[in-house]
Order: sequence, then structure tokens, then C-alpha cells
Amino acid sequence: MKPILGVLIVGLLATFTAPAQAYSVKELREDCQAADELFAHKKTSNPYESLKSGRCISYVAGFADGYAVSDYLADKVGVKLNAFCLPDESDLSARLVRAVLAHFEHLPPNPSGSTAMLVASALAKSFPCTNTLEPKK
Repeated sequence: MKPILGVLIVGLLATFTAPAQAYSVKELREDCQAADELFAHKKTSNPYESLKSGRCISYVAGFADGYAVSDYLADKVGVKLNAFCLPDESDLSARLVRAVLAHFEHLPPNPSGSTAMLVASALAKSFPCTNTLEPKK
């Protein structure tokens, strides 16, 4: 009976605690500001700033790539996500970072929520799809 009680307690605690995030919105903002400075050729000799900018660039690019995979797989079953449409450019990283930073300008100083939702919203607003959704025939 005791193991069942332990599982029940752990389940209840998991239900009432806020989800942990490995990458906070505050960190994302700071990292993307460092990345924007890097793209603006304000090079730094501070390795910590270089790591911060790399983390933002990697997170946002990884998010966009993950969405592209989801869109591809959804298309295989006849669904078009159409949340955002990235332009076909060789180096899109700077535009992705700037889209996220521009989105921060419309948020309160210390926004809460998930970084994934923030990036999704930023990319949807900055890169809307121009084609209409029509069912696959």
C-alpha cells in the first residue's frame, strides 16, 4: 500500500507545480540581445557574451527547424500548419533573432510564459504565410 501512496503523492505534486523551464524568457531576451550585437559587428572578447549569443541563435534556429519538420510531417497526412513561412534565404539567423527581439518590444518588461510560445508568436507575426489554407485533394 505504501508504494501506491508514494506514487499518488508524486503525481499530485507534479500536478500542482509549475512546469520547469530549462531556458527562461529573461535568458532568451538577454541572449538574443547579445546575438543582435554580434550580428551588428560589435564583437566582444568576453566568451560569456559569445556563448549567450550562440545560445539564442541555436534556440531560435532549432525552433524554426523543428517547426519545419512538423509542417513536413503534417503535410504527409493532409494538414498544413501555416503558422509561419520563413523566406528562402541563405543566412536567416539574424532575421530570426531580430524577429524575437522585436516581439519583446510589445511585451511587458518581465514577461512570463514559455520561450517556445514566445518564439512561435514572434515568428508568426514576422513571417506570416501569404498563401491561403486549402484542403489537400
